[in-house]
Amino acid sequence: MKIFTLLLTLSIVLGANILEEIDRKLTPVSAQMYKKLINIEPDGEKKEFLIFQAKKDKDKMVSLFLKPDSEKGRATLRLGENMWLYIPNVGRPIRITSMQSVVGGVFNNADIMRLDFTTEYDVVKQEEKNGHLLLELKAKNDTVSYDKLLMQVDKNTLSPIQIECYTSTKMLIKTLYYKKPKDFGDGIVRPSVVETMSPMYKGYKSIMIYGKITPKEFADEAFTLDNLEKASDLRR
Repeated sequence: MKIFTLLLTLSIVLGANILEEIDRKLTPVSAQMYKKLINIEPDGEKKEFLIFQAKKDKDKMVSLFLKPDSEKGRATLRLGENMWLYIPNVGRPIRITSMQSVVGGVFNNADIMRLDFTTEYDVVKQEEKNGHLLLELKAKNDTVSYDKLLMQVDKNTLSPIQIECYTSTKMLIKTLYYKKPKDFGDGIVRPSVVETMSPMYKGYKSIMIYGKITPKEFADEAFTLDNLEKASDLRR
């Protein structure tokens, strides 16, 4: 029993270490980035958004919409699992949920404002198959948007290739595909494109394209409701 407990503890520690490495391969602890989001409908019609994001530590993120003009100035704030949307001229920020989407399409708010995986998940199973690592991740609590993730990871680069997202009832919600590795500088080499499709939205597709990722430190005050209307100042 002692040996089993020791092996289980060692497996959990190793899994956590791998997940931490995956997080750092994807995004620095604190950074700014630009993303383009593209929603594609079954008839081929597209809607595009350009977003600036500021990330601090493992649980803070501000997103600012730059395009289209109809969305310009909108901003979102994520603190752990808590999220808010600020709309110019409306007044104060309003609460939103992780499973909603401020842009429509297949990506939800949690996908767009992705925190570190280690913040939300534990590795409960790990194996190697066909040169890839297969990780099964379990949500740390029931406020996380997906109860379970099945992550396929490149063994050499420790970069995700594909992630299947499931509910607590084992229903597949969506699959994320990580594509087109790119060197962003500052030691950041990661997939520049994330595509997603869902059996719940047949014929729909959403794409997230990373334009720039740059390490940058931000003050804690930037990630507050009072400063959300000043999100544009973070780009300076």
